[in-house]
Amino acid sequence: MLNENHNLKNAIEIYLKLLNSRAYFDAHEVLEEVWHILRKENHPQKNLVKGLINGAICFEHIKRNREDAFRKARQVLNSFERHKHLCIEGIEHFELFTKACKKIEDLKKNYNL
Repeated sequence: MLNENHNLKNAIEIYLKLLNSRAYFDAHEVLEEVWHILRKENHPQKNLVKGLINGAICFEHIKRNREDAFRKARQVLNSFERHKHLCIEGIEHFELFTKACKKIEDLKKNYNL
């Protein structure tokens, strides 16, 4: 069953906490629940949220250390790279989006991506 969440601010806050605890898959899931609503409503931040979702799952590939994990991680990370420019001053929850994008950038450095 598809879970949906209408609270974007809360979802980003939880996402950040989960990233900090290396719960990348769970972070992905939390934002995906809100992304489904944003996509249906054609919300202006839907693509930024999608990029952050893929940013989190990128590090889950590495964490699970499966075959070809870094190639798969880089491939998924492309979505974040395509959409991070949408984090601009004036958007709803700009400060939280900025923190989330910075966290993904920091993780990229930590994992040499």
